[in-house]
Amino acid sequence: MPDIEGRTLLDPSHDIRHGLPEAIRTHLGTLLGLTYDQVGPAPGATSDRFADLLARLDAALTRGDDARDAAFRAGLLKVVPALHRFAVSLTRDPAAADDLVQDTLLRGWRGRAGFTPGSNLEAWLFTILRNVFYSQHRKHGREIPDTDGSYAERLTSVPEQGGHLDLQDVRAALDRLAPVMREALVLVAIENLSYEEAAAVMKCQIGTVKSRVWRAREQLARMLGYTGAEIGSDGVMLSVTGTSA
Repeated sequence: MPDIEGRTLLDPSHDIRHGLPEAIRTHLGTLLGLTYDQVGPAPGATSDRFADLLARLDAALTRGDDARDAAFRAGLLKVVPALHRFAVSLTRDPAAADDLVQDTLLRGWRGRAGFTPGSNLEAWLFTILRNVFYSQHRKHGREIPDTDGSYAERLTSVPEQGGHLDLQDVRAALDRLAPVMREALVLVAIENLSYEEAAAVMKCQIGTVKSRVWRAREQLARMLGYTGAEIGSDGVMLSVTGTSA
């Protein structure tokens, strides 16, 4: 019997052994990265923009700047592209994602004394960003629909493939995933957080994250038309995995 996350007798915690073939999982990860990189702003412009923001904020908050603050500011700038990818996965709106990232950086900078040096700054900022996003939705009475993925399941369809997969198809498929599944997939498959770190960000159990990632991969594979039998003939798949027909 499925549980609240829709798990069946096939345990998603064993996805490496029993889930999608490794080549398909690898290819999906590559496509996800390319898709979110496409919707993000230019890295140079982003760094300059947020460097200026942090510089102005720093001047407003403190006159003295020690080595720890300098290192922290540098760390903030380094993870801006990752923050923006995660923000886009939540908002599905690049402009709203920009605002969300700015708010996250401001809060992170103001609360930098609460960060433990040596821990994962990226995961810490992801938690802030996620909290801001959901608190804004609660404040404005907006719903985060389809948390169990039932709507996405009904929309599942296979696009036509002419030897390659358009990244627009990937973006469309990602938009059809349940928000919690898309969120888990981005954190684990794109941002390379461990299941434990992703669970801390999402405030849920490790097994729940594994379930969401497993189900997201399975749904994406179906929506994009990838099965074990098709991998040998897909040109994009072969080029990414380094195999030959």
